[in-house]
Amino acid sequence: MIELEVIRLRDGAVLPAQAYPGDAGLDLVSCEHVRLDPGQRGVVGTGVAVSVPAGHAGLVIPRSGLAARKGITIVNAPGLIDSGYRGELRVILLNTGTEEPFDVEPGMRIAQLVVVPAPAVRLVEVGHLEQSERGAAGLGSSGLR
Repeated sequence: MIELEVIRLRDGAVLPAQAYPGDAGLDLVSCEHVRLDPGQRGVVGTGVAVSVPAGHAGLVIPRSGLAARKGITIVNAPGLIDSGYRGELRVILLNTGTEEPFDVEPGMRIAQLVVVPAPAVRLVEVGHLEQSERGAAGLGSSGLR
């Protein structure tokens, strides 16, 4: 188990929390009202900051219920929180719907935060890469044959 330090930056901010024991994601909760018209994106503050431990990263991912019921997703999913970032967690939401605006309200669960291991990487430039079964096949290469 790792410890995730968190601080409230605004009055009314709700700390991230698991909906059920054993859940991988911590619900992130809006700390402000934002209206998203159809096709519009907006940045929504959570009012909290975290200290992701060294050797880890935070991934901000969409909530399946909002996506399925309202067409609300995250533009840059997953959003990345590096271990050195200490600012407010803000989520870039997108209303993919075509008919109705969507109101994000304070206290609404808008995304999930998943903390994952992120090992240090050292680049090694080489003259060629060992070939794999996939090789250089690109986007959609396993399902478009």
